Amino acid sequence: MGRDRYVDFLRAWAILLVVLGHWLITGLVRSPDGEISAPELLATVPWTQWLTLGFQIMPLFFLAGGYAAGGSWARAREAGGTAAGWVGQRAVRLLLPAGVYSGLVLTGVGVSAALGVDPFTLALVGWAMAMQFWFLPVYLLLSALTPGLHALHRRWGPRAPAGLGAVALLVGVLDAAMDVPYVGALNYVLVWGVVYQLGFCWRDGLVGGDRPVPVVLALGGGAGFAALVGVGPFPVSLILVTGQELSNTDPPSAAMLAWAVAQVGLCLLVAPAVRRVLERERVWRAVRVTGAASMTLYLWHMVPVLVIAAAFYLTGLAPQPAFGSVAWWGWRVPWLAVLGVVLVGVVRVLWPLERGLAALRVGVRPDASGPRRTWPLWGGLGLSVCALTYFAGHGFAPEGRFPVWPAVALGVGTVLVAWGRGTAGRVVGTGRAGVREEGALEEAA
Repeated sequence: MGRDRYVDFLRAWAILLVVLGHWLITGLVRSPDGEISAPELLATVPWTQWLTLGFQIMPLFFLAGGYAAGGSWARAREAGGTAAGWVGQRAVRLLLPAGVYSGLVLTGVGVSAALGVDPFTLALVGWAMAMQFWFLPVYLLLSALTPGLHALHRRWGPRAPAGLGAVALLVGVLDAAMDVPYVGALNYVLVWGVVYQLGFCWRDGLVGGDRPVPVVLALGGGAGFAALVGVGPFPVSLILVTGQELSNTDPPSAAMLAWAVAQVGLCLLVAPAVRRVLERERVWRAVRVTGAASMTLYLWHMVPVLVIAAAFYLTGLAPQPAFGSVAWWGWRVPWLAVLGVVLVGVVRVLWPLERGLAALRVGVRPDASGPRRTWPLWGGLGLSVCALTYFAGHGFAPEGRFPVWPAVALGVGTVLVAWGRGTAGRVVGTGRAGVREEGALEEAA
């Protein structure tokens, strides 16, 4: 099966909307004494919660990830590869850039704390730099479970995501209605696993095409979301909002599952039209450029916010209309434009690092098997997932302090995952446009 440009488009589109969404909801306010704060837009201006219906597009990433992972694992299995070898290669493609990013941020936190930077400011910056991290531990877990999930797919087909969805709904009831401790965390894997499994089905032609399945998914998921929000207990926001009793994302709720299903259906319905547009070489080049820099964009897109905060807000040069007012929204346009310019500069500076990390092929050998050979992989994955989960929930500077144990866990975990019995040469080439064929998020997905 040849490369599907539409899958690459979905990942690039998802990355761009993640960046734009985070920038849009981030509002900075300078107090009379010069301190910078970041009020929560979704809580302060409640109508903006409806905007999350358009900006919560992570289902597209899990759908595209399942599509790509299903094909990749099938090819590896046919070639005699092992689950550990396959998981190790994909995990290291996420952990190396995430580890470099985290190491640099944590170094800045340590230096700032030693210099006596205000703990509140340090905690705010540390939270902003880790706000996107929730995706990484979830995706690492799904990657580790891919061999098993794909086995379910081969046996049950579309019934596999349907079964996962039923279990996710049961878990949601136990979490929300019966308040069973910690059980809700399972839905991070179950809900997003449903979309991941639908990616398997899409690749194998079990959904999409001329079948009525996309229409059923779009209408059924949309109706379910409307009922759960309009009549049921769930809020409309698809992003966590402080003060709400129930959340659709922490952990993923039944409403999030319904919206994800509807989004998958809509995605499959528009696929033919978008594929025709992607035949245009300029459009395809833009998709490939974005995809090649996907991990850099994902990890580093909040750095421009810090740069602009220091340059315009700490100095008092930025205008200060009332938060959420018409004038404030008007200033969102230059805000986004300036952030975009700064981000382009950040990507250009980090491009050699991105290419260098992409050139590495380290981790468990493809033919490795048995606990004696693979324990570093599974132990490293466990440590890394725990550390990334901590950073996602607490930021890089909880209460303005350096997080010693999570930092050590991520460092040790990344080294263990990347600790292989040798490395392979550079296998990533360049296309006609001179753009690397795989970005870290593209290949890992």
